[in-house]
Amino acid sequence: MPHTRIHSRLLNLKNLIILLAFLVAFITLFNGFFANHQVQKDQLLKHTLDTNHAYAQKLAAATNNFIEAAHQQLAYTAKLVEKDLNNQGLLASEAERLHQQTASFNSVAIVNNEGIVLAASPNTLGILGGKLLSVGVTETLGAKKPFVSTPFLSSAGNLLVLISYPMLDSLGNYLGYVGGTIYLKEKSILNDLLGRHFHQDGSYIYVVDKNKQIIYHPNPKRVGEYIEINEVINKVTNHISGSAKVANSLNIEMLAGFAPISKANWGVVAQRPLVATLSSLDSLMKRVVYRTLPLAIGTFVIIWLLANFISKPLRQLATTAREMDSPSAHSNLAKVESWYFESKELKQAMLKGLGSLNTQISQLKEDAATDPLTGVFNRRSLQLLLEQLEQKNIPFSVLAIDIDHFKKVNDTFGHAIGDKALVELTKVMRKISREEDLIARTGGEEFVLILPNTTSSSALAIAERLRQLVAETTINPIGSIQVSIGLSTRSETSQISSDTVLEQADQALYQAKKLGRNRCEVYTPL
Repeated sequence: MPHTRIHSRLLNLKNLIILLAFLVAFITLFNGFFANHQVQKDQLLKHTLDTNHAYAQKLAAATNNFIEAAHQQLAYTAKLVEKDLNNQGLLASEAERLHQQTASFNSVAIVNNEGIVLAASPNTLGILGGKLLSVGVTETLGAKKPFVSTPFLSSAGNLLVLISYPMLDSLGNYLGYVGGTIYLKEKSILNDLLGRHFHQDGSYIYVVDKNKQIIYHPNPKRVGEYIEINEVINKVTNHISGSAKVANSLNIEMLAGFAPISKANWGVVAQRPLVATLSSLDSLMKRVVYRTLPLAIGTFVIIWLLANFISKPLRQLATTAREMDSPSAHSNLAKVESWYFESKELKQAMLKGLGSLNTQISQLKEDAATDPLTGVFNRRSLQLLLEQLEQKNIPFSVLAIDIDHFKKVNDTFGHAIGDKALVELTKVMRKISREEDLIARTGGEEFVLILPNTTSSSALAIAERLRQLVAETTINPIGSIQVSIGLSTRSETSQISSDTVLEQADQALYQAKKLGRNRCEVYTPL
């Protein structure tokens, strides 16, 4: 009866399997949904940033093309009228034609090199014969080349930009310019070119000049405003093209793409609200949940059936294990906590495997036998340890160490003194080694020092320290010995085997011997 009561207090294996399986399934589903949500979110953000960047580049290219076409139109008129600037009829007709023929400009003017208007269209401007003193005109007269001015206020109070082409005489002397203006706060070709966007969800574009002044914005009240603190504007006015997440003036997070307009030193920015970009993600995740739910329910049912199926033979195995009880195993298994019924009974079955396990441990200890003279690992145990490092993908460096002219030591002082030198060398190697480092004797006077989780540069420093310390160590009656060291490293990403690393270290050691001994060399591929 007491034995039965103890069993009743333990968690049944079937219920444990169901509990753990359901927990794993729930965590897996949750992680799947979370990972899917993050992946979809990242893809949406990247797609929107890339799309806005591409759109900004397209608008920048279109604006550059427009400016180039405008210069071509102005150039035609400039070449025509510069030969006869005194022909008032020609000047007036060309100004009118240039203004009326295309919708490129809100107004057109032909201005001499003193800023006096020789012709203008439309005639309602009232500037014919007058001298223009505005900043944009002064800037254009000073440029004396095809030019796009910075935005400025005209004498009539309009915020505009001036696109101009110079007039030159036969000797190349500057005569003035033919210019077309674009009004920034009124209907213009710039509004028509930039006033369309492929989203209707709060997305918009705007254009700034080199001074960070807005020259186009869907909200006309923003035109002429200067923006000082904006990461995107700072980049685009420095001729950088790209995309970024940024907060606009209303502190709304936007996904912006931007590109410079090289012909005018402007920058165009296309941006979409982050909320609008992610709005479709919630509905997408709901559809995923609805479609996954039947599969999840089916999975839980299968888990329950499998738990019943698995627990039945395990319970029988536990009952059989009770009959195979060995009293001597209690002392070995006393520390094992059997917190549910089946594990308590299975503990008895483990005793049968204990003998085999002890045999294997003894065999492993025998395989990992040390060198009888120096007490360090031998070549066989070294191979096993290297295989473990390779299987666990632990990076390591190898120092292949050889005593210089060791035969001379044996010939001069005898093998007993030679053995003493080997023992002293291992003492020095232990002195500079960490607890996790491995020392092995691989030949008569040949040793290997394995340095786990050690880079090539750090290993080289250790090798130099070892070499110097050996040379400074006095060994009676020899005096001192010197060593040559070859170094090779296997990184986490390396695909080479541990045998190859050892071979590379041997090659480096051979190079150290070849170059005069008492030195360290790092393996370098040919």
